[in-house]
Amino acid sequence: MSHDDVAPTRRRSLRALGTAAIATVLTVAPATAATAGGHGHGHGDRCAKQANDTYAEVLKCVTLDDVLGHLKNLQKIADRNNDPYYPGSRAAGTKGYADSVKYVSGLLKKAGYRVTLDPFEFQFVFPAVLDQITPAAASYETGAFTNSAPGDVTGKVVPVDVNLTGDRASTSGCEAADFTGLDFSGTADIALVQRGSCDFVIKARNAQAAGAEAVVIFNQGNDPTREALIVGTLGDNPDVTVPVVGASFADGAALAAAGSTAHVRILPSETRTDVNVIAELPGKNRNNVVMAGSHLDSVTAGAGINDNGSGSAAILETALTLAKTKPQNTIRFAWWGAEEEGLLGSAAYVAELPQAERDRIALYLNYDMVGSPNYIFQVYDSDQSSFPAPVVVPEGSTAIEDLFESYYTWKKKPYDDAEYSGRSDYQAFIEAGIPAGGLFTGAEVVKTEQQAAIWGGTAGESFDPNYHEAGDDITNLDLNALEVNSDLIAFAQLTYAYSTESVNGVKGKPVPGKPIRLPAPAGPQGTFNTGDGGDEHIHHPES
Repeated sequence: MSHDDVAPTRRRSLRALGTAAIATVLTVAPATAATAGGHGHGHGDRCAKQANDTYAEVLKCVTLDDVLGHLKNLQKIADRNNDPYYPGSRAAGTKGYADSVKYVSGLLKKAGYRVTLDPFEFQFVFPAVLDQITPAAASYETGAFTNSAPGDVTGKVVPVDVNLTGDRASTSGCEAADFTGLDFSGTADIALVQRGSCDFVIKARNAQAAGAEAVVIFNQGNDPTREALIVGTLGDNPDVTVPVVGASFADGAALAAAGSTAHVRILPSETRTDVNVIAELPGKNRNNVVMAGSHLDSVTAGAGINDNGSGSAAILETALTLAKTKPQNTIRFAWWGAEEEGLLGSAAYVAELPQAERDRIALYLNYDMVGSPNYIFQVYDSDQSSFPAPVVVPEGSTAIEDLFESYYTWKKKPYDDAEYSGRSDYQAFIEAGIPAGGLFTGAEVVKTEQQAAIWGGTAGESFDPNYHEAGDDITNLDLNALEVNSDLIAFAQLTYAYSTESVNGVKGKPVPGKPIRLPAPAGPQGTFNTGDGGDEHIHHPES
């Protein structure tokens, strides 16, 4: 899960050919034994054959074992990915992502969904290099800042107003005066600036103006959340023509040593085409579409099992369980590509929808990281009861929040708010005025003592200690969180498959079978300080 503000570069969508043409060109073959893996409903053939159109059936047939089965197969897909640049991952543009698409789309097609692969173009970024040459030789974990220029520079490192001790307060590189008196007269000088106080692009522009041929921005180190590698964005059209890479605080401190020289390299990016997986089950009302989505890609560091295999597996099992229903409303599921590159797949999809098609979408439900190992249950705060939203909240979104919260209350599960920030794949939908909501179990924000007392887990550690790391593998899950949220995801999808009246006023019909009367929401626990929101899962545009 990560979010920068890079606008996607797209070729003409096949959607312009018309729905029938898309289906003809992109319909996916049924799952093979290799793609289907070990999938099978935990309750045998009965769940696979029956309609599963009641709450009792859905909550019984969506099992933790089956969701875990999908996640184990995604882990195997990552393990088999021998990409020369990003092995072991499911990142967009790699074999790991292509095989993830085949796995998901194959199962959906076999289950009877109309499956299309929605193409979009994006810039595939090759791994950056940051090596220290003197006074000690070392290779450091790094990454290119979004919209950085390419370049290959070996030269002396020039620290710029860095603060490595005490409170580590930093305005490094924020003013042109920070560079006064520093020697950038050589042909290959690398400015070393510290995170803090101003946008990354300002630091990079000032370094370039001072004469630097490359820039390293290292994390501030003033608290535990600002110790690790930082790789951010320079924003759109940054007017920076030198390579800009990131570093952790510790690695930045090492590079600041007297007599330091280093090598920085960013290869030119490459335009590649990838796809979103879209699966639809028509309902009686073809003009009222209930949509749920999760991003299918991982970061380049690893398999991405919590981020976001967890959401992808949960909606996949929901879709398979509902495959034989005869819903009142049309059901649509999406597995987005290149979310980790800046929400590119979902943004491309919504941008290319004609207004009439946007108007058909009653609501969008987003599931990004729903099984964090040090979790707390969170619901997107559309009613702004805890956090002012930095975006316009579409009318009807609060009804979605209420449904999620009422379910947690029914199950006696405490929950809290997550800032309604638009920093995941629901961004394009809310910008189009489509009601949206979602669930989240936390990324790199550190769990407090109060939160540990409510939800368990370990205070002083991140909700996901392996967020965006190679350790986000099949062991990086809390099974209780995953099971509770998988059930809730299926419950919400079935509810809205029959009626979205609470969201957009379109009357439907009751869900078949014994009704469930949810209690009023118990209310969020209020464990976040204002402005925290538990929502730190972004590629930071600012320091």
